[in-house]
Amino acid sequence: MTIMKKTTTLAIASALLSATVFGAMAEDYTISVWAGGSGEESDYRVKAIEIAADLYEQEAAIRGEEVNITVDTQLFSGWDDFKQAVTLAAESGTAPNIIVSGHEDIGPWAQAGILRPMEDYVDFDAWPLNQVYDNLIQVSSFDGKIWGIPQDAESRPFFFWRKNLEGIGYSAEEIDALPQKILDGEYTLYDMLGDAKKMQEAGLVDDMKGFMPRPSNGPDYWQFYQSFGGEMVDAETGKLVFDKRALTDMYQFFVDAVEMGVVPATYLGGDWDTWHGSVSAGKAGAWHGGTWHYAQWTKKNGLDDFFGNIVYTLIPAGNENGRANSITHPLVYLLSTTGSDDDAALSADLVSIASEPRINALHAMKSSHLAIGKEELNVPLYAESRWATEATKNLLPHANALPNSADFGVVWTAMFKGLEASWTGVSSVEDAVNAAEQTVGNALGDKVVYRNHGM
Repeated sequence: MTIMKKTTTLAIASALLSATVFGAMAEDYTISVWAGGSGEESDYRVKAIEIAADLYEQEAAIRGEEVNITVDTQLFSGWDDFKQAVTLAAESGTAPNIIVSGHEDIGPWAQAGILRPMEDYVDFDAWPLNQVYDNLIQVSSFDGKIWGIPQDAESRPFFFWRKNLEGIGYSAEEIDALPQKILDGEYTLYDMLGDAKKMQEAGLVDDMKGFMPRPSNGPDYWQFYQSFGGEMVDAETGKLVFDKRALTDMYQFFVDAVEMGVVPATYLGGDWDTWHGSVSAGKAGAWHGGTWHYAQWTKKNGLDDFFGNIVYTLIPAGNENGRANSITHPLVYLLSTTGSDDDAALSADLVSIASEPRINALHAMKSSHLAIGKEELNVPLYAESRWATEATKNLLPHANALPNSADFGVVWTAMFKGLEASWTGVSSVEDAVNAAEQTVGNALGDKVVYRNHGM
């Protein structure tokens, strides 16, 4: 875990003008911002607040006010250490004013009293927040309130190497038509397994590399649950959902993939660098990953002509119960309860300024993330990127997110534990699903809606 810490003092306003003409006293603020899961490539998660502070000061100067803002920033490369640091700091009353974290932390931290509702400090109907995508605002909400402002967005699509599809008989026109076929449910996950097997048999990829999912736990695996008809939240009650049929079909899909020989039983826990090297070099038939991996593959792994080599799509439906889908996992700007209400109001103003399209586009382009709002597509830096604009238009409208419920971690842990057990053959699909259901039931009881319980 790496922590990058920097303090930037911004004092650009005209003190002389304020003091001599308006007789105003200078206002001095120190605003702290911490960002988790961030490194050099994603440093605009905190630098955007510095830019916003600069603009705020200059606007204040034009109004005849002197405002001096010191922005204290920390980037945490890891997540566990970051979240522990935030929790411990909150307990001692020293949490940062602005927290940049995954949206799934909203529920637990709001219930723990760590956060202030963002909607109490900003106007979501005014510029620039009125152009932020509605589905991202929903992702930033919990218990009827908006707690954060999206800091970035992404999607987690499926990928195929064109040459491998061509090698098993696909024409260029058929490859170009594949994303729409997947959206329409005409090409399923089982069709993908069949093609992956053909690629191996044709010697286009090595055995056990026809299908290369992400090698570790992550939100991506909930896409497969949705591919088989699973829902995470009940629309009527707002409760979490445990769908036994969808989970059974999801587990069975990965067991079938192992039995077909397109992915190893021991696959989970593999090395990420090896995975990136394989998929970016055409050694995989099909795989799923994040839109931000585009930067990894094209800048670090040497993948040339991305669009000439790769076709990307939504995650296909698994059967007639499911749908093609994608999950987004946006990070959000959150306000802590640290400091005064004036500190919180200023922090919120800075976050709002940092969310303006041109500023947010700096982060999107440097880190290969997607736009948070419609107007960002008009920013030249963003618009000139084919990947950013296409992925935003083709993927983001179909993306949903994990629930912000503080209880969802119980369901997630149970789901992945069962997936591992069935995938590796430690237990049958039926036993793995029953064990997951029992875990969730014992921990959460009637806080969860159980579907297909008696199957």
